[in-house]
Order: sequence, then structure tokens, then C-alpha cells
Amino acid sequence: MDSEKETSREEIVDSPLLEGDEALRLVGTQAQKFSEEYNRRLRNKLDKVIIPITAVVYFTQFLDKTSLNYASIMGFPVTGQNYNLVSMAFYLGFMVWEFPTVYIAQKLRLGKYLGVNIIIWGVVLLCHALANSFQTFFALRFILGMCESCVSPILISIISMFYRKNEQGIRIAYFYTMLGFTQVFGGFVAYGISFYNGGVMAPYKIVYYLLGGLAILVGIIVLAWLPDSPVNARMLTKEERIASLERVRDDQGGTENKKFKKEQVIETLLDVRTWLIVLATMLTDIPSGGLTNFSNIIIRNFGYTSKQTLILATPSGIVNVVSVVICGYYSDKKGERMLPVIYATLPTLLGVALMIGFNNSGQKGVLLFGSYLIGSFGSTLSTIYAYNASNTSGYTKKLTINALTMIFFCVGNIIGTEIFQPKDAPAYIPGKAAIMVLLSMQIGVAYLLRHINVKLNIKRRAIIEEIKRENGWTDDDIQKEKERRAFADMTDKQ
Repeated sequence: MDSEKETSREEIVDSPLLEGDEALRLVGTQAQKFSEEYNRRLRNKLDKVIIPITAVVYFTQFLDKTSLNYASIMGFPVTGQNYNLVSMAFYLGFMVWEFPTVYIAQKLRLGKYLGVNIIIWGVVLLCHALANSFQTFFALRFILGMCESCVSPILISIISMFYRKNEQGIRIAYFYTMLGFTQVFGGFVAYGISFYNGGVMAPYKIVYYLLGGLAILVGIIVLAWLPDSPVNARMLTKEERIASLERVRDDQGGTENKKFKKEQVIETLLDVRTWLIVLATMLTDIPSGGLTNFSNIIIRNFGYTSKQTLILATPSGIVNVVSVVICGYYSDKKGERMLPVIYATLPTLLGVALMIGFNNSGQKGVLLFGSYLIGSFGSTLSTIYAYNASNTSGYTKKLTINALTMIFFCVGNIIGTEIFQPKDAPAYIPGKAAIMVLLSMQIGVAYLLRHINVKLNIKRRAIIEEIKRENGWTDDDIQKEKERRAFADMTDKQ
């Protein structure tokens, strides 16, 4: 046994700390030490289960979300402004249900709630193949958005519960890379289906049958194997559950708490950084909302056939994957969250500028290269997720900021569906110009948020030094106090 101390829980009996995380009942307020080798083996064990499952969930979600993009050039019966509205319906459902779903999830087992939602959206996708009217497609996309609204908050919560702050960025990046892989996978699958002559059914219906079946299978996997939290993870022994909690104790981020705390919601709403985060999210997702549903149409308008477009759109996904991994690694290695957002945005600005500058030039290669560079900014939302996971303490506060992030993710995507107007086809110059303006603003917001956090960190260090002087404490005393409060479900300001 690599543990150096037996579990101590008596100190929390009849204590206000009983209002803290579920973890307190298992590990108490006094830290237990496990060897680095033990922690390394435990982290590897977690990686073998949590990372593949979170990745396949996100792969399935984004493939389902972007299915409309593929269907649009495979005989989908809704076109023009009605197509824009059907695309918007997903985000309306997502936005309406975001707050209810995160607070329902707080009361339930995260993995089980996620698994049920995935199975339901799989059934909804199957229904897409049976629909034939604008009204039906609008309703189905609305319900699909409701079901998928819980995914990112739950995955972020699970990552933040099992991993240290300096491990979270790259692990969130691992599941977020699926966004890029779905572009590649979906493009090739859609390309293969496009050769089908539609004798029995329209090609887009095959896409929905395949995606619906995949989602149901993934939902079953999640129900069976994804752990809800370190406190009740069946894949771990009791000693490993304790060690999992001790691994993250020093981060002061806590784990889960079933009690809704109104004061944490108020604190979240009054924190200026909250609104900078949601603004950064919206500035990212307005361009994303347009490009998710119109990227294939834009490439086709360079002068390619529908079949060629499906293949030629896939390299953008590879660019996205590379950008996400690099930014995730850098953000953990350097302890930075906002600089990667800035770095990832610059190539996208260049790509959009090329598509505007070389419009009507006949230089398809340059236009394609510009469209591929756009894939780099996809990593910005992954970095924002990592920021929420590592920079927010207090379970209700963390759920609230994740919910707000996803609501403004929807707002951005809803607006984004309207920036590429049919009247601007085939070049969509106004939409491309809007993307340049929005992403330029994004750089300014990211820099401001970083500046505020640097100032707050300096202020916190000064407060700690003052506490040490007033109480005659040493660094060891400060560390013990941090350990005592680690699972008290207190926010970063409490």
C-alpha cells in the first residue's frame, strides 16, 4: 500500500464542513499522502477509461450536430431561409434547456444522466430519417439541442473532478479534438454515401440512420462505464477513490455537491470575469455557427462538385485537431489559458482575409488554403472550457458558469446561422468580413481577461502574506489550511 496515512474523517462530524463536497465524507479535512508512482499509475488507469469515453461522446455529439451540414448537399428537403431556421432550432433547444439540465444533473449521477440523454438523442436522430416537412425537422432539431445541452458541462465537471489543474487543459483538448476528427470522418462517410443513387431512400436519410444507431450505442457505453465522480467510481478500489481525491485536493477546486447554493450563483453573476468568458464564447461561436453549417457550401462555391467538396473540406478538421492539441498542451505547461486563445485566432484571421482578397481570382488553391487555416480557431472554445474547469471553485458556481458559457455558445451559434445570407451567395463577403471583426474583438477580450487574472493573482498572494504575518503562520500552516478547506465547496472568493 502506497498510502502513508490512514483515512481521517472524524474531524468533520457535527462541523459546518458537512455542507461541503461529497468527498469530505470519504477523505476528511486532513490530507493523506500517496507516492508519485502510485499517483502516476492511478492517472493512467483513469486515462484508459475516462478519456476514450469522453472522446467518443464528443465525437458523437459533434457528428450529430453537424449532420445538417452533410445533409444539405445530399438531398435534404429543406433549403433557403427555412434551412437557416432548422439549423437555428438546435441552438434554441440547447439554450432553453441549458440551465434546467445542469441543475438536474447536479442532483443525479452525472454519467447516468448523460447516458440517458445520449440514447434519447439517438432516437431523435432516427426520427430525422422519417421526417419530410420543415415543421417536423424544426421540432426534431429543437429536441436534439435539448438533449445535447448537458454534454459539455458534464464532461468538464468529470475532468475537473478527476484531474489536477495542470492536467485538465490537455485532457479537455483530447475530447475536443473530436470536433476536427468528425469533420474528417463525416466527410469521408458522406462522400461514400453520395455515390448511392437514392433508389430506395434519399442519401441524407442513411446518414441519420447511421448516426442515430451510433448515438444509442454510445449512450449504453456511457451508462455502463463512465464514472460519475471519484467518490463512487466503480472502476476504482476504495483506496484508489481516496487517492483520486487527494490528487486534486491542493487545487482547491472541489468535486461534487448535491446542494444548490444561491450565494454561489449570485457571486458568479457579479464577477466581471464571468461576462468576459461568455463574451469570448459568443465571439467564438458566431463564426463557428455560420461555418458549421455553411463551410461545405462555401467550398463548393469555389467551383467544386458536391462530391469533391466532401473530401476537400476534411483537411480543415486536421488543422483543428493539431491546433487543439498544441493549445491544450501549452495551456497546461505554461499555466496559461488566454494566450492560446489569441494564438489560435491569428491563423483564422489570415484564412478569412485570403478568402476575401482572392475572391473571384480563380485561384482555387489559395481559397482552399484560406478555408483550412480557419480550422485553427476551433481550439479557442476548448481553452475556454479548460479555463472554467481550472479557474472556478464551488460546485454550484462551476455549474453556473458552465451553463452560462453554453447558453452564450448557443446565442453565438444562433446569430452565426444568419451571417451567411442567401442574398450574399456565392461569395458571402459580408459574412466573412463579420468573422474578421468578431475574431479581432476576441483577441482584445482574451487579453483583458488575462490581465484581470494576473492582477487578482498578485492581490491574492499579498493577502496570503498578510495572513501569515497576522497569525504568525508559516507556508506549512497555509498549506494545511488549504487542505482543510479543499472539499468545503467554497468558491475562489470565499
